[in-house]
Amino acid sequence: MIFGLTIPQFTALHVAISFIGILTGLIALPAFARGRILPRLTGIFLWTTLLTSLTGFLFPIVAFTPALGVGILSTLILAVAFWAWYGRKLAGRARTIYAVTATIALWLNLFVLVVQSFLKVPALNAIAPNGNESPFLIAQSLLLIAIAALGYKAVRANRAIA
Repeated sequence: MIFGLTIPQFTALHVAISFIGILTGLIALPAFARGRILPRLTGIFLWTTLLTSLTGFLFPIVAFTPALGVGILSTLILAVAFWAWYGRKLAGRARTIYAVTATIALWLNLFVLVVQSFLKVPALNAIAPNGNESPFLIAQSLLLIAIAALGYKAVRANRAIA
């Protein structure tokens, strides 16, 4: 049990928090890339994305796994994003730093979503059961290209403002 919840209940909570982070990130970051700041959605994105990483550490850990590595990396990146957003209030270069770190944080959450989708959705698992088949690699590659384009746009749009 974790916080009085069974592992399946805690997993559902962890996934719900993650989905909120992803959805708000998919709204707030493109707006930021257009030079528009959505403070409430951005705050929800940052906090739920951090909470996703932190709740991930509460699952029983018996060995170092890729998921643990992603959680550590995400937490470190989010610390910098929080500094740029809350500490520096996007002043000067903090806008660019935020654009880069927020993009990476969103990508990590989406990366895990794709991994979990191929593990848990039967139709996807049937076409890529090991996670190294072409459909999985194509999905991750397209995600990386899309998020890199979004990050590039966010940096460019906000350099002009800084």
